[in-house]
Amino acid sequence: MSEQKPLSGGSRLTDDLRDELLSRPELVLADKDVMRALVGAHERSLGGNVIDLRGTAMKRLEGRLDQLEATHRSVIAAAYENLAGTNLIHRAVLEVLEPTDFGEFLRRLETRVAETLRLDSLRLVLEARGRDPVVERHSGLIHVVEPGFIGEYLNELTEYRAPVTLRGVIDGAGEVHGREEGHIRSEAVLALDLGAGRLPGMLVMGSAEEEQFAPRQGTDLLRFFGAVFSLTLRRWLA
Repeated sequence: MSEQKPLSGGSRLTDDLRDELLSRPELVLADKDVMRALVGAHERSLGGNVIDLRGTAMKRLEGRLDQLEATHRSVIAAAYENLAGTNLIHRAVLEVLEPTDFGEFLRRLETRVAETLRLDSLRLVLEARGRDPVVERHSGLIHVVEPGFIGEYLNELTEYRAPVTLRGVIDGAGEVHGREEGHIRSEAVLALDLGAGRLPGMLVMGSAEEEQFAPRQGTDLLRFFGAVFSLTLRRWLA
Protein backbone atom coordinates (compact mmCIF):
# COMPACT_ATOMS: atom_id res chain seq x y z
CA MET A 1 0.00 0.00 0.00
CA SER A 2 1.34 3.44 -0.97
CA GLU A 3 2.31 5.73 1.87
CA GLN A 4 0.09 8.80 2.21
CA LYS A 5 1.33 12.31 2.93
CA PRO A 6 -0.80 14.38 5.30
CA LEU A 7 -2.51 17.50 3.98
CA SER A 8 -4.03 20.37 5.88
CA GLY A 9 -7.61 19.67 6.89
CA GLY A 10 -6.94 15.97 7.43
CA SER A 11 -6.90 14.91 3.74
CA ARG A 12 -4.04 12.79 2.47
CA LEU A 13 -2.21 12.55 -0.87
CA THR A 14 -0.99 9.14 -1.99
CA ASP A 15 2.64 8.68 -3.01
CA ASP A 16 1.57 7.53 -6.47
CA LEU A 17 -0.52 10.66 -7.10
CA ARG A 18 2.18 12.89 -5.61
CA ASP A 19 4.86 11.31 -7.81
CA GLU A 20 2.61 11.66 -10.86
CA LEU A 21 2.05 15.37 -10.21
CA LEU A 22 5.74 16.02 -9.56
CA SER A 23 6.80 14.19 -12.71
CA ARG A 24 4.11 15.77 -14.92
CA PRO A 25 3.17 19.19 -13.50
CA GLU A 26 1.86 20.25 -16.92
CA LEU A 27 -1.23 18.15 -16.18
CA VAL A 28 -2.19 20.68 -13.52
CA LEU A 29 -1.09 23.72 -15.49
CA ALA A 30 -3.11 22.69 -18.55
CA ASP A 31 -6.35 22.25 -16.60
CA LYS A 32 -8.08 25.60 -16.01
CA ASP A 33 -10.50 24.22 -13.44
CA VAL A 34 -7.72 22.66 -11.36
CA MET A 35 -5.61 25.85 -11.52
CA ARG A 36 -8.62 27.94 -10.53
CA ALA A 37 -9.30 25.67 -7.57
CA LEU A 38 -5.66 25.83 -6.44
CA VAL A 39 -5.61 29.63 -6.63
CA GLY A 40 -8.90 29.80 -4.74
CA ALA A 41 -7.58 27.50 -2.00
CA HIS A 42 -4.46 29.61 -1.70
CA GLU A 43 -6.48 32.82 -1.36
CA ARG A 44 -8.68 31.29 1.32
CA SER A 45 -5.62 30.20 3.28
CA LEU A 46 -4.38 33.81 3.38
CA GLY A 47 -7.42 35.09 5.24
CA GLY A 48 -9.72 37.99 4.44
CA ASN A 49 -7.27 40.76 5.33
CA VAL A 50 -4.59 39.81 2.76
CA ILE A 51 -4.76 40.69 -0.94
CA ASP A 52 -3.02 38.21 -3.21
CA LEU A 53 -1.76 40.34 -6.09
CA ARG A 54 -0.37 37.33 -7.90
CA GLY A 55 -3.76 35.63 -7.85
CA THR A 56 -5.43 38.81 -9.11
CA ALA A 57 -2.89 39.07 -11.93
CA MET A 58 -3.51 35.44 -12.87
CA LYS A 59 -7.24 36.08 -13.10
CA ARG A 60 -6.66 39.03 -15.40
CA LEU A 61 -4.29 37.01 -17.56
CA GLU A 62 -6.82 34.20 -17.70
CA GLY A 63 -9.47 36.65 -18.88
CA ARG A 64 -7.16 37.99 -21.57
CA LEU A 65 -6.33 34.45 -22.66
CA ASP A 66 -10.03 33.66 -23.01
CA GLN A 67 -10.45 36.80 -25.14
CA LEU A 68 -7.49 35.81 -27.34
CA GLU A 69 -8.89 32.31 -27.80
CA ALA A 70 -12.29 33.72 -28.77
CA THR A 71 -10.65 36.09 -31.24
CA HIS A 72 -8.59 33.25 -32.65
CA ARG A 73 -11.71 31.14 -33.19
CA SER A 74 -13.44 34.08 -34.89
CA VAL A 75 -10.49 34.63 -37.22
CA ILE A 76 -10.35 30.94 -38.14
CA ALA A 77 -14.11 30.86 -38.77
CA ALA A 78 -13.89 33.98 -40.95
CA ALA A 79 -11.01 32.46 -42.93
CA TYR A 80 -12.97 29.27 -43.60
CA GLU A 81 -16.03 31.30 -44.59
CA ASN A 82 -13.95 33.41 -46.97
CA LEU A 83 -12.40 30.29 -48.50
CA ALA A 84 -15.83 28.77 -49.02
CA GLY A 85 -17.04 31.98 -50.68
CA THR A 86 -13.99 32.05 -52.95
CA ASN A 87 -14.66 28.48 -54.06
CA LEU A 88 -18.29 29.33 -54.89
CA ILE A 89 -17.28 32.36 -56.98
CA HIS A 90 -14.64 30.35 -58.85
CA ARG A 91 -17.20 27.67 -59.69
CA ALA A 92 -19.65 30.33 -60.88
CA VAL A 93 -16.96 31.92 -63.06
CA LEU A 94 -16.31 28.57 -64.73
CA GLU A 95 -20.04 28.20 -65.41
CA VAL A 96 -20.02 31.64 -67.09
CA LEU A 97 -16.96 30.92 -69.24
CA GLU A 98 -17.91 27.44 -70.43
CA PRO A 99 -20.92 28.01 -72.78
CA THR A 100 -20.26 28.38 -76.51
CA ASP A 101 -23.77 29.66 -77.30
CA PHE A 102 -25.33 32.91 -76.02
CA GLY A 103 -28.67 31.28 -75.31
CA GLU A 104 -26.98 28.57 -73.27
CA PHE A 105 -24.95 31.26 -71.48
CA LEU A 106 -28.18 33.01 -70.38
CA ARG A 107 -29.96 29.80 -69.45
CA ARG A 108 -27.01 28.65 -67.39
CA LEU A 109 -26.99 32.01 -65.65
CA GLU A 110 -30.54 31.52 -64.37
CA THR A 111 -30.00 27.88 -63.39
CA ARG A 112 -26.53 26.57 -62.61
CA VAL A 113 -24.92 29.91 -61.73
CA ALA A 114 -27.83 30.83 -59.45
CA GLU A 115 -27.68 27.41 -57.80
CA THR A 116 -23.91 27.61 -57.34
CA LEU A 117 -24.15 30.99 -55.63
CA ARG A 118 -27.18 29.85 -53.59
CA LEU A 119 -29.43 32.60 -54.88
CA ASP A 120 -33.22 32.77 -54.97
CA SER A 121 -33.21 34.98 -58.07
CA LEU A 122 -30.68 36.17 -60.63
CA ARG A 123 -31.63 38.69 -63.31
CA LEU A 124 -29.64 40.28 -66.10
CA VAL A 125 -30.90 43.82 -66.75
CA LEU A 126 -29.79 45.81 -69.80
CA GLU A 127 -30.63 49.35 -70.81
CA ALA A 128 -31.50 49.66 -74.49
CA ARG A 129 -32.30 52.50 -76.85
CA GLY A 130 -34.47 51.17 -79.65
CA ARG A 131 -34.10 47.70 -81.09
CA ASP A 132 -31.11 45.43 -80.51
CA PRO A 133 -31.30 42.20 -82.55
CA VAL A 134 -29.07 40.24 -80.17
CA VAL A 135 -31.05 41.30 -77.10
CA GLU A 136 -34.43 40.84 -78.79
CA ARG A 137 -33.53 37.30 -79.78
CA HIS A 138 -33.21 36.40 -76.10
CA SER A 139 -35.74 38.78 -74.59
CA GLY A 140 -37.18 36.03 -72.39
CA LEU A 141 -33.91 35.74 -70.50
CA ILE A 142 -32.86 39.42 -70.49
CA HIS A 143 -34.83 42.15 -68.76
CA VAL A 144 -34.66 45.21 -71.03
CA VAL A 145 -35.25 48.67 -69.54
CA GLU A 146 -35.21 52.29 -70.67
CA PRO A 147 -31.99 54.35 -70.48
CA GLY A 148 -31.49 55.78 -67.00
CA PHE A 149 -33.39 53.00 -65.24
CA ILE A 150 -30.28 51.52 -63.60
CA GLY A 151 -29.16 54.83 -62.11
CA GLU A 152 -32.64 55.40 -60.75
CA TYR A 153 -32.86 51.87 -59.35
CA LEU A 154 -29.58 52.38 -57.51
CA ASN A 155 -30.65 55.89 -56.45
CA GLU A 156 -27.49 57.40 -57.91
CA LEU A 157 -27.24 61.15 -58.29
CA THR A 158 -23.80 61.21 -59.93
CA GLU A 159 -22.12 59.51 -62.85
CA TYR A 160 -20.13 57.31 -60.46
CA ARG A 161 -21.51 53.82 -60.20
CA ALA A 162 -20.29 51.49 -57.46
CA PRO A 163 -19.21 48.11 -58.87
CA VAL A 164 -21.29 46.29 -56.23
CA THR A 165 -24.22 47.47 -54.12
CA LEU A 166 -25.44 45.35 -51.20
CA ARG A 167 -28.75 46.20 -49.54
CA GLY A 168 -32.23 45.16 -48.55
CA VAL A 169 -34.82 45.07 -51.32
CA ILE A 170 -36.39 48.46 -52.08
CA ASP A 171 -39.86 49.43 -53.27
CA GLY A 172 -40.24 48.90 -56.98
CA ALA A 173 -37.90 45.90 -57.09
CA GLY A 174 -40.68 43.79 -58.55
CA GLU A 175 -39.83 44.98 -62.06
CA VAL A 176 -36.35 43.52 -61.60
CA HIS A 177 -36.98 40.36 -59.58
CA GLY A 178 -40.22 39.51 -61.36
CA ARG A 179 -42.30 36.67 -59.93
CA GLU A 180 -39.67 36.05 -57.24
CA GLU A 181 -40.06 39.57 -55.81
CA GLY A 182 -42.49 38.53 -53.08
CA HIS A 183 -39.94 36.62 -51.01
CA ILE A 184 -36.67 38.43 -51.87
CA ARG A 185 -35.31 40.21 -48.78
CA SER A 186 -31.80 41.31 -49.83
CA GLU A 187 -29.95 41.86 -53.08
CA ALA A 188 -26.51 42.39 -54.57
CA VAL A 189 -26.45 44.62 -57.65
CA LEU A 190 -23.39 44.22 -59.88
CA ALA A 191 -22.87 47.14 -62.28
CA LEU A 192 -21.86 45.96 -65.75
CA ASP A 193 -19.61 47.99 -68.04
CA LEU A 194 -20.37 46.71 -71.53
CA GLY A 195 -17.83 48.87 -73.34
CA ALA A 196 -17.85 51.95 -75.53
CA GLY A 197 -21.06 52.63 -77.45
CA ARG A 198 -23.27 50.48 -75.24
CA LEU A 199 -25.56 51.48 -72.41
CA PRO A 200 -24.85 49.97 -68.98
CA GLY A 201 -26.34 46.85 -67.50
CA MET A 202 -26.62 45.23 -64.12
CA LEU A 203 -26.71 41.74 -62.72
CA VAL A 204 -29.10 41.54 -59.77
CA MET A 205 -28.71 38.73 -57.23
CA GLY A 206 -31.61 38.20 -54.85
CA SER A 207 -31.87 36.23 -51.63
CA ALA A 208 -34.76 35.37 -49.33
CA GLU A 209 -32.41 35.92 -46.36
CA GLU A 210 -32.14 39.48 -45.06
CA GLU A 211 -28.51 39.07 -43.99
CA GLN A 212 -27.10 37.40 -47.11
CA PHE A 213 -26.38 40.79 -48.69
CA ALA A 214 -25.78 43.65 -46.26
CA PRO A 215 -23.88 46.95 -46.73
CA ARG A 216 -21.28 46.08 -44.06
CA GLN A 217 -20.07 43.00 -45.95
CA GLY A 218 -17.00 42.86 -48.19
CA THR A 219 -17.50 42.95 -51.96
CA ASP A 220 -14.13 41.83 -53.37
CA LEU A 221 -15.36 38.43 -54.58
CA LEU A 222 -18.52 39.86 -56.14
CA ARG A 223 -16.49 42.60 -57.84
CA PHE A 224 -14.27 39.93 -59.36
CA PHE A 225 -17.28 37.95 -60.58
CA GLY A 226 -18.87 41.12 -61.99
CA ALA A 227 -15.70 42.00 -63.92
CA VAL A 228 -15.48 38.52 -65.44
CA PHE A 229 -19.18 38.56 -66.28
CA SER A 230 -18.95 42.00 -67.94
CA LEU A 231 -16.04 40.95 -70.16
CA THR A 232 -17.79 37.72 -71.12
CA LEU A 233 -21.05 39.50 -71.92
CA ARG A 234 -19.22 42.03 -74.12
CA ARG A 235 -18.12 39.16 -76.33
CA TRP A 236 -21.69 37.96 -76.84
CA LEU A 237 -23.09 41.42 -77.50
CA ALA A 238 -20.34 42.49 -79.90
